[in-house]
Amino acid sequence: MKKLFYTVAMLLCIGLCLEGATRSKKSAISRNIDIFSSVFKEMQTFYVDSIDADKAVSTAINAMLGELDPYTVYMPRSEQEDFKTMTTGEFGGIGSYIVQRDGNVYISGPHKDSPAHKAGLRAGDLIIAIDGDTMLGKSHTFVSDRLKGTPGTDLTVKVKRPYVADSIIEVPMTRAKIKIASVPYYGVEKGDIGYIALNTYSESTADEVKKAVTDLTANPAVKALVLDLRGNVGGLVESAVKVVGNFVPKGTEVLRTKGKGVLNEKVYKTTSAPIAPEIPLVVLIDGETASSAEITAGALQDLDRAVIIGNRSYGKGLVQTTRDIPYEGMLKVTVAKYYIPSGRLIQAIDYSRRNPDGSVSRIPDSLTNTFTTAHGRVVRDGGGISPDIDVEYPSLSRLTYNIMSDFWAFDFANRYFATHPQAPDIDSFEVSDSLYNEFKAFINPDKFEYDRVCETMLERLRAAAKVEGYDEDSLTVQFDILEKMLRRPLERDLDKHRDAIEPLIAREIMERYYFDPGRIKTGLRKDPGLDSAATLLHTRDRYTQLLSPSKKSDSK
Repeated sequence: MKKLFYTVAMLLCIGLCLEGATRSKKSAISRNIDIFSSVFKEMQTFYVDSIDADKAVSTAINAMLGELDPYTVYMPRSEQEDFKTMTTGEFGGIGSYIVQRDGNVYISGPHKDSPAHKAGLRAGDLIIAIDGDTMLGKSHTFVSDRLKGTPGTDLTVKVKRPYVADSIIEVPMTRAKIKIASVPYYGVEKGDIGYIALNTYSESTADEVKKAVTDLTANPAVKALVLDLRGNVGGLVESAVKVVGNFVPKGTEVLRTKGKGVLNEKVYKTTSAPIAPEIPLVVLIDGETASSAEITAGALQDLDRAVIIGNRSYGKGLVQTTRDIPYEGMLKVTVAKYYIPSGRLIQAIDYSRRNPDGSVSRIPDSLTNTFTTAHGRVVRDGGGISPDIDVEYPSLSRLTYNIMSDFWAFDFANRYFATHPQAPDIDSFEVSDSLYNEFKAFINPDKFEYDRVCETMLERLRAAAKVEGYDEDSLTVQFDILEKMLRRPLERDLDKHRDAIEPLIAREIMERYYFDPGRIKTGLRKDPGLDSAATLLHTRDRYTQLLSPSKKSDSK
């Protein structure tokens, strides 16, 4: 059925995108809509089984839009809530993260001062029921929909709490308007650096960043700023322009968007006087820095207002807007490409040029073009924002990955929180030898699952050897020896990777007491990105040199 409607959608897409040799574009659209309508009616009438009309048409629409780009999507009314939450930063609910695990849904962490926090919900609580209806075996989406609702409405959540005597608890609470912070943490790091973590670009982002900049620059100890955009996938373009406006003169062009036709070009300039026009500034980026976050980083780089540190950003140079569709639907559609001050487009993928199999590829560096910043430094288009200083982050071992993905650090932090009601000092807390030994003892070797890549390959090699007739006893002995060599002694590996595991444990524990700010602040202790920024900012001549008008090429 899905394949059938995919074919129908392609007919419609061809009609919308291509103009026939003897017909106008308008007539081609009309013709193909008639074809689609006729095919759909015929199937409704004659297809042997019943057809879900809503599902079928949604499948056809999504198949058509899927041929364009991943950002142009149709959203029926039932799917618009998350989009509105992203753009406004607000929703009605209890204010807690939840996570799917072992077929059930758990609280993974309440927001500070939210109804969930005030009612006493904790990370690790298994959600058993909501208003008497069982939630066991339900999906993350199902439980989330039940927890959300109109502010002021009441609900009762029954949970099973780990590591306490009376584990079944009923928690009454009242839903409220929940505001998701764009800036979950800002503070002074490394003695004299004002650090700002910026997670998203919503309607409140500009005010939150302005407050953070104002507070930090009012502190006489702060000599420089670091704006952390790592993992920030973007949001509202207007918010990005306002963020840049904190650091550059009023009236500075931040970007221009170019849509279909010469009349669809729009220039975005800063509209207010900057509050930090001179203070040294570093922006941290990574491969998940995208969209509006790339506008901020790219504009500050093009204007030579900040040094960019980290890894190449995602490369999303497309702008979307929303259009209302009949029956309360919404279409989020790509309407323009954006160009930052140097004139470059940082879009990494040209979705209009697809490979023969329909796939798309990043634009190779050899096909990108050069541009110059305000002071004459060379920058390139296509493929995102390249940092002025690259940072190499340590590779994540499989052991460390499993400790996080299988909730060992999460559960250990929950036990610690349940047995240590007094909050430890966030600035002095360390994972001591005794605490790390507790963590090692907490992990059950019989339940710990490694990603058994080498072992799996050996099993396949055994099977292949048998099929090919190489199953002699001598080869079997060699396989057995190799199997023993590949077995992973858990305790030895935990000791070997302690430097990588300790920060995970510390972040999880501090999050229980100090929420998102505690997790972020603790994570900055061993952060190659922030360390690189501090090294640069504490070597002011080097900072000035990177942004110097005499600098003619990228510094790596």
